[in-house]
Amino acid sequence: MNKAALSEANFDLWLLIGHVSHSIILVRQRELRQYGIPVRQYQVLCSIQDLGPKATLSDLAKQVEREVNVISRQAVRMEKDGLIKRTKSMPKSNLLKLELTKKGLDMIKIGKQSKSIDTIFSFLTREERQQMESILNKMLLKVKEYYPV
Repeated sequence: MNKAALSEANFDLWLLIGHVSHSIILVRQRELRQYGIPVRQYQVLCSIQDLGPKATLSDLAKQVEREVNVISRQAVRMEKDGLIKRTKSMPKSNLLKLELTKKGLDMIKIGKQSKSIDTIFSFLTREERQQMESILNKMLLKVKEYYPV
């Protein structure tokens, strides 16, 4: 394959990945909307859970690849909604720890019971799923080399 054809194939693959990603997010949005859970909020809740009890705003911003100020505003709203609790790590510290509340944990459980993700990926064999995960992780590393977050 010559360089121009490879470049065109890469562009087509980029379009396809974007379309698939967008479509999966739309399906997930519709599904979570019935429970009153915005997709981005759900992603943040799951990320806080993954980070554990020492989660900070900056840890969370890195994990979800957004600016700290954006995550900070979202955390304020989520605390008002009773989904998380923000606490100072030490009395005179500006470092805020993020903790899931019972309501936040309940939202994660509800989201994990939904069927869209299982249905969308159900046709993949275990090996195909592992290959896809490996390829996507390699792509993510390459993207981060090109554009560090």
